[in-house]
Amino acid sequence: MILLDGKHLTIEAVVRAVRENENVALDPQQLRAVAASREVVEAVVKRGQAVYGINTGFGKLADVSISPERVSELQRNLILSHCAGVGELAPKEISRTMLLLRANALMKGYSGVRPQLVELLAEMFNRRVIPAVPQQGSVGASGDLVPLAHMSAVLLGEGQAWVEDSLLPGEEALRRVNLSPLTLQAKEGLALINGTQYMTAYGVLGTHDARVLATTADIAASLTLQALGGLPDAFAEEVHRLRPHPGQMASSENVRRLIEGSGLVYRTQSYKVQDAYSLRCIPQVHGASRDAVEYAAQALTIEINSVTDNPIVFCEGVRIISAGHFHGQPVALALDFLGMALAEVANVAERRIERLVNPALSGLPPFLVGDSGLNSGFMISQYTAAALVSENKVLAHPASVDSIPTSANQEDHVSMGSISARKMRSILENTQNVLAIELLCACQALEFAERKRLSPAGQAVYSLVRRVVPSLVQDRFLAPEIAVVRELIKSGQVVAAAEGEVGKLY
Repeated sequence: MILLDGKHLTIEAVVRAVRENENVALDPQQLRAVAASREVVEAVVKRGQAVYGINTGFGKLADVSISPERVSELQRNLILSHCAGVGELAPKEISRTMLLLRANALMKGYSGVRPQLVELLAEMFNRRVIPAVPQQGSVGASGDLVPLAHMSAVLLGEGQAWVEDSLLPGEEALRRVNLSPLTLQAKEGLALINGTQYMTAYGVLGTHDARVLATTADIAASLTLQALGGLPDAFAEEVHRLRPHPGQMASSENVRRLIEGSGLVYRTQSYKVQDAYSLRCIPQVHGASRDAVEYAAQALTIEINSVTDNPIVFCEGVRIISAGHFHGQPVALALDFLGMALAEVANVAERRIERLVNPALSGLPPFLVGDSGLNSGFMISQYTAAALVSENKVLAHPASVDSIPTSANQEDHVSMGSISARKMRSILENTQNVLAIELLCACQALEFAERKRLSPAGQAVYSLVRRVVPSLVQDRFLAPEIAVVRELIKSGQVVAAAEGEVGKLY
């Protein structure tokens, strides 16, 4: 059970809840804070005081007053009018994460909603009601208005949601799990959709996966280093203490531990004195990307425990203040940075793949297969990696440097964070595939080496891959093999295999 109090949610807890189906509970003490903020809103409604989002229109229509008897209708209309998304539906795990993150944000007690609204969000999460949310439509600066509206429509019995594998109308989806729709009251519609939970959902899951990917990249590179007889001196601790970026220090230590005990790597006294950058600079390149991942993790950890709606309800002094916490710029910049960092992991991995398959660079059989010419081996796998890397370069263009005015120029600067988020996820998936190809190529290259001289960690990873993909003797259908190794990467099994030999890696 993961306790939501608006203050202590972690990336790891979100992943456990969403992917391992841990339930969430609402902190009773914080629910009292939620109730207290609701009392402030109700007092404003009773006094007839004009306050944005409570008894006025929205955006450019903020100067239109709404009578008390129509406040509930106002909130419902807000949700329905903002359900204007297009495109394919977001992955189910993104929609579930949105429910969890929005509940946690409202639990901070500054949004003026009733406790039962937050309780319904939590119950929808626990009972696996997953809103259908179109991927496109958010500009990321009055919050992720469109995606959050589609999520919120289900609370009203509108929209659509999955229950198990059935996509149902919102009201039927709630009924299937013994829940009832909610009639929104003053401020509640705006509190549901003013927020960054769509882009942040991508960011939280993506950051978790990026951490796994960073360690996997070190593992794949260490196998390639052994397959190509690389020089280990470039990874020496005394070398990296001279330029102690945290990520670089972590990657260099990982590689040292991963190649420990190997008889396939050579000291500088051998026939060559240095390796190509894609081998020699593994810690510098992987490490810089690691540092970017941790920057994103820090930004997202702050974001998932923050107030991100508007206006903000302060019980102290009974004040309601319009501000801009819904603006997605902190998340948008972090996700663009994360996407660029992951693209670089793929870039350098593809160069290692080229060194493995190119006989002029590797000294191995062309494209890592016997009877080459008759067999093409891993020739086209490198093409695939090259295509993914090139696609990443297009996707890595930052969305957060763009803006376009909305709401009749009232909302005249936007973050485009939802686009940053979706691009980042695509880059992540492409990079997982590139690393899968590197692992396959490195394991195949090791077929031409004295595998008994492989490091213990390398042997564990080699054995894991060989349990699902046999060595390549003659050409065969490779796409399913890339897919199955990618699943080993995504699930963390590659990391677990290496850690089984050397202990916890960074």
